[in-house]
Amino acid sequence: MSKKVAQHTRTLAASLAGALVMATALTVPAQAQTNWPERPIKLIVGYPPGGPVDVTGRTFARFLSEQLKQSVVIENRAGASGMLGADATAKATPDGYTLNFIASPTMTISPIVQRTKLFDPRQDFTMLGSVVNYTNVLLIGPQIPAKTVAELVAFAKANPDKVSFGSAGFGGSNHLSAELLVQSTNATMLHVPYKGNSPAMMDVISGKITFMFDITSTGKVFVDSGQARALAVTSKQRNPSLPNVPTMIEAGIADYEVVGWLAVAGPKNLPAAVVSKLSSALELAKQDPAFRKTVEDGGYTIDQASPKELHARILSEYAMWERVITKGNLQQ
Repeated sequence: MSKKVAQHTRTLAASLAGALVMATALTVPAQAQTNWPERPIKLIVGYPPGGPVDVTGRTFARFLSEQLKQSVVIENRAGASGMLGADATAKATPDGYTLNFIASPTMTISPIVQRTKLFDPRQDFTMLGSVVNYTNVLLIGPQIPAKTVAELVAFAKANPDKVSFGSAGFGGSNHLSAELLVQSTNATMLHVPYKGNSPAMMDVISGKITFMFDITSTGKVFVDSGQARALAVTSKQRNPSLPNVPTMIEAGIADYEVVGWLAVAGPKNLPAAVVSKLSSALELAKQDPAFRKTVEDGGYTIDQASPKELHARILSEYAMWERVITKGNLQQ
């Protein structure tokens, strides 16, 4: 064999070997996506154990695990109104093994309130689908004379230094729900932030503060016990768990709607095959009669928004809260 032929043979062999390596590299990730999930999935919850987001997330994880035939393990990463957990998700490897059970304020309120930007909720995630919606309810102590939202607003305008509202903390959903009421009515109401819903609710009951907005699933307990009165819910339709309580629109606050949601998201650039499997499993888990009964008994409603619809909802709500936060000068 001549030197020229031998050199040509070696070059051809090297090219074939390189092509084989490239083909293998492309095939392995594709096979991994097809076989996904091959190990437990981490579902991050950005709130402490025992709270409403955590409890619902753990319930959903059990049903999602059944659909995927793989363990779904909750990891709590509390802090910054869910933003620390969301940030960890946004920066995770996009392989489908790190997901986030995310609450709407983390996507549509906190990134605007907080001046430190950890992520952009509009582009740094792969939305996999909504799970449930939740509604806030305006709760007032039994010693306060106002029986309707209109009476509360009228009292606030007549007594600008006597009406206060509590929240679980600055920039939370219940804080912004009250701020939207203030801006919609031009009434003067003092915000009193607390470290959590429970201490704020105790001060509503005792009369130290006038009112607060709470999630219907937890607020209903105080209504049923007679410790507080429900004046209105924040959704456009009445909540099934409080059917006799009017909506804010019915109570005379035009165009008022605040509906929170819980959903599942992953880092951006999740493989299409993984997204397809996850979205299908998520939908099947939501339709499970046992899951539906559990969450609906807790005051939630199943949400059917697709990943595309969920992303559009984030854009819309982000813009709405940006207007409210800017007008109220509520950035920290």
